[in-house]
Amino acid sequence: MSDIVRAALVQTTWTGDKESMIKAHEDYARDAAAQGAKVICFQELFYGPYFCQVQEPEFYEYAESIPGPTTERFQALAAELGLVMVLPMYEKEQEGVLYNTAAVVDADGSYLGKYRKHHIPQVKGFWEKFYFRPGNLGYPVFDTAVGKVGVYICYDRHFPEGWRELGLGGAQIVFNPSATSRGLSSYLWQLEQPASAVANEYFVGAINRVGTEPLGDNDFYGQSYFADPEGKFVGEVGDTHNPELIVRDLDLGLIKTVRERWQFYRDRRPESYTRTVEL
Repeated sequence: MSDIVRAALVQTTWTGDKESMIKAHEDYARDAAAQGAKVICFQELFYGPYFCQVQEPEFYEYAESIPGPTTERFQALAAELGLVMVLPMYEKEQEGVLYNTAAVVDADGSYLGKYRKHHIPQVKGFWEKFYFRPGNLGYPVFDTAVGKVGVYICYDRHFPEGWRELGLGGAQIVFNPSATSRGLSSYLWQLEQPASAVANEYFVGAINRVGTEPLGDNDFYGQSYFADPEGKFVGEVGDTHNPELIVRDLDLGLIKTVRERWQFYRDRRPESYTRTVEL
């Protein structure tokens, strides 16, 4: 089997309603499959606006069960296209118990499980604690048709511990779907995730929205990309303003090469990192 995996990311703007947003992403998935992609990840809370710019209970209505209607809709599409799909959504476990979650669907349409965002910010423009409980399902790695896939969501990326947990779980590709705006984070955006790819010796797919949405003045700057285990961008970084489907070939064989060269997993000293896990 070839070590080359053709992978896709979607960065796009809010269309104005949930159904048209879902249809737009179905089109992106079909386009990606037509280009030969075998795995795709959408942006954070893909079928809605980034409503965390405000604190309003009306946006709880965007939450749904996972698996549920949207998951099942994309399971059927995944099976039709032979495409592994990472679907970042707003999850309702029960009334008043809501999470920022990503479902993972295999290329045969089977539901593999979900990741719930662990680290929840509460700062101006990102009032996420109003909407989400912290994740409680650990750091799962999903055995998919394209290899071992992990998910880390937006603000999670600032915390190195989860990146390492995913690496220890065997992840080969980690997707980080996001909604992040210009300012200090735009500098970190092209620094942090390539550094995490190097430190953990796997591929990272970094996805960000584009555009300014009616709920606030956050200007989402796109620049979605793949970083390889050497910290290099795979092809060009996405546009800073416009929707874009990014399709790249990832050579998973590079993971073995890098891990044999830089023995970070061999040379770890977890017994010495005591303060890292102190409460």
